[in-house]
Amino acid sequence: MHKSRGQSRRHGRRSHRHNPWFRQHGSKERNNTRVQQSPQGSSHSDDEAPSTSSSTAGSSSVPDLPGYYFDPEKKRYFRLLPGHNNCNPLTKESIRQKEMESKRLQLLEEEDKQGKKTARLGFNASSLLQKSKLGFLNVTSYCRLAHELRVSCMQRKKVQVQSSDPSALASDRFNLILADTNSDRLFTVNDVKVGGSKYGIINLRGLKTPTLRVHMHENLYFTNRKVNAVSWASLNHLDSHILLCLMGIAETPGCATLLPASLFVSSHPAGDRPGMLCSFRIPGAWSCAWSLNIQANNCFSTGLSRRVLVTSVVTGHRQSFGTSSDVLAQQFAVMAPLLFNGCRSGEIFAIDLRCRNQGKGWKATRLLHDSAVTSVQILQEEQCLMASDMAGTIKLWDLRTTKCIRQYEGHVNEYAHLPLHVHEEEGIVVAVGQDCYTRIWSLHDAQLLRTIPSPHPTSKADIPSVAFSSRLGGFRGAPGLLMAIQQDLYCFSYS
Repeated sequence: MHKSRGQSRRHGRRSHRHNPWFRQHGSKERNNTRVQQSPQGSSHSDDEAPSTSSSTAGSSSVPDLPGYYFDPEKKRYFRLLPGHNNCNPLTKESIRQKEMESKRLQLLEEEDKQGKKTARLGFNASSLLQKSKLGFLNVTSYCRLAHELRVSCMQRKKVQVQSSDPSALASDRFNLILADTNSDRLFTVNDVKVGGSKYGIINLRGLKTPTLRVHMHENLYFTNRKVNAVSWASLNHLDSHILLCLMGIAETPGCATLLPASLFVSSHPAGDRPGMLCSFRIPGAWSCAWSLNIQANNCFSTGLSRRVLVTSVVTGHRQSFGTSSDVLAQQFAVMAPLLFNGCRSGEIFAIDLRCRNQGKGWKATRLLHDSAVTSVQILQEEQCLMASDMAGTIKLWDLRTTKCIRQYEGHVNEYAHLPLHVHEEEGIVVAVGQDCYTRIWSLHDAQLLRTIPSPHPTSKADIPSVAFSSRLGGFRGAPGLLMAIQQDLYCFSYS
């Protein structure tokens, strides 16, 4: 018995000697002086020593033990727990969250520095002005590059939101923000602490430096139902209403509601009477869009499960178009009588509004993504369409040739229904990823211009909602980005 124990101990020592990881740790202190004297020995030791940067890095020489995690700070292994039933579990998700938070704080620190890095090499204000004077840039290219330069220099500033109920501002969380056509107002959906949602309109006319104060106007319209989709609607005049698609709950079916903007206190011009609230029983709507096309005047569309409904607000008449998948995104064209739809199957198709629902050939255009389409945006000339999907792919399509002409890399999405913002006047594309980073690309060459980290710790439940405006705060305002996250509103302005 004693002999077998001795053989076991000798075998254990031999196995440790043959294991390179134990061998390098055992000889590290003995060779310390010799390593310092020999440059070659120093290089050899650096190659074999365990990396302390990250245990998950592919270049690390620390052995990857199944079910264990190596902490580079404490320099020891910890067991990965399979579930969340312990008071302080160490899981891969928590490790990844810690690494993401460290990266976010580092990027925030770089954002706060005065010196900003531009996306293009050797691109600055002096070189841009010099090229323009020498005639190397025409007016269009100069304006586009000037916008890109100012985007890279935007600084984050917190906006002070005032309300008649300050206590509600401290507890209610921003869920969604949507700017109107002229960027004078911001429609907000806020999650209430006790459950449910409430709506407000923020007047952006007072959004001027250096004060950056705005006022939120609220009303008594309150719902405990989830808002699936929202759009500004021009029924009486431009952006006179807000179109909301509400999810059904229990025995209450889903509906599409036209909420007059004049119902919000002090948000309407003097002498403008509050409008009437209209509601349409439309169950299970995933998306909605308001038509500015003369062929579908005073109409809105809703994307349902395997169906598209086009409803006239005045007459209540409906047109139904059957589809093979859920419709998650919609937008009407203005010049052509077309309604573009993005589906869960990855298909994008256009409905010719001149065709009846029972007729044939109403699909005018057909494009295809590899994943569920979450947003479609038609460019001003209506010759191109931009779409994003749940795989994080953003593509620019030529509607004449039905081919992808440009792809924008870097967007992160796995399963969320995230919007896409296209602004042709500034030549930029804006999207917020599921990793809570706001990315801005050049519309013309798909160059990633800037990546903005969230001011709050990243969480899939706290994805920022953004709105970019060419004239932030009114006609004389400067372009800028508004970001809503939790209870805070931030402004990234050119000025």
